[in-house]
Amino acid sequence: MTMARVDQQKLRTGIAGLLAAEGMDADKAAVVAEVLVEADAIGHFTHGAGLVGGYLDALKSGEMTGRGSYDVVADRGACLTWDGNMLPGPWLVRSALDLAAERVATHGVVTVAIRRSHHTGALAAYMKRLTDRGLIAEISCSTASAARMAPFGGTTPVLTPNPVAFAFPTDGDAVVVDVSSSIATTTMTRQLASAGERYPGAWGLTAAGVPTDDPEEVVSRGGTLMPLGGAEKGYKGFGLALAVDLLSQGLSGSGRADTLGQMTLSVFIQVIDPAAFAGTDAFLHQASHTAGLCRDNPPAPGVTKVRVPGDGAAASRRKAAAEGVAVDDAVLAGLARRAAAHGLDWPL
Repeated sequence: MTMARVDQQKLRTGIAGLLAAEGMDADKAAVVAEVLVEADAIGHFTHGAGLVGGYLDALKSGEMTGRGSYDVVADRGACLTWDGNMLPGPWLVRSALDLAAERVATHGVVTVAIRRSHHTGALAAYMKRLTDRGLIAEISCSTASAARMAPFGGTTPVLTPNPVAFAFPTDGDAVVVDVSSSIATTTMTRQLASAGERYPGAWGLTAAGVPTDDPEEVVSRGGTLMPLGGAEKGYKGFGLALAVDLLSQGLSGSGRADTLGQMTLSVFIQVIDPAAFAGTDAFLHQASHTAGLCRDNPPAPGVTKVRVPGDGAAASRRKAAAEGVAVDDAVLAGLARRAAAHGLDWPL
């Protein structure tokens, strides 16, 4: 994969134009473009501009809804449930976070459950908007329409990688934790299999439940993703995935118990205002102190410096702002071809 550095605003403009040309409302297209470019800026390349082609195909087929709005299923002020009507996940999640951020000054904690969302992208890509306001955020999601990971000790897939992300403001860069419940993600697995490459370790399971480093076993031979913790401690990842399923699907009222269309996600969102507890200053003092203890920890052999989750993303974002965001040349070429097919001027 060869990467080019490109202007972020031009990339956002080009992606938004492509999405709008395929039938997405302009306001939604702009938000989706922002979230995808932010993912590339923080180094989550599997969830950046490379997703645009799939989103365009989903819009064309009707799998993703490009116009309209969500339905409010329930609203008790601090607790909300939305039916996303298969609208773009980035727009739904951003809308929910913005509403929660407005209400959290009154309620202290605001929780939103969303059912029938389309793909959400990288959860870490939403967080800076919240931590810049001094707020804590948690986002988790599950693909209720798919099954790619067996429960620990089993062989038949039930769950999906079910990522969960937390973000905490500090006096410096925010602490942002974004992890999947499986060792490898679905996107990584497919990319490795397509390239004829293997996992760095036994990150998958064959259909018989035997650990394997061959992603093709997962993609085409009935195998499953390995839960976080591996063959010996995979009950940890299984437990995390199950918790995400129950929070996102159980609270939204839509999940594996239902017949769902392709790429149907359920999302759990919570925003916390530290001011409602011991106070913002108290939280920042504790969070910054503990993050500092971690960063200043004497490094182990072979480690240059201990990093706190989110440090790499913050450094990558600063580099993208100064030099342009890194995007795979093949992705840029594919987007340019799609723009030409729509008669659009591609800005890059």
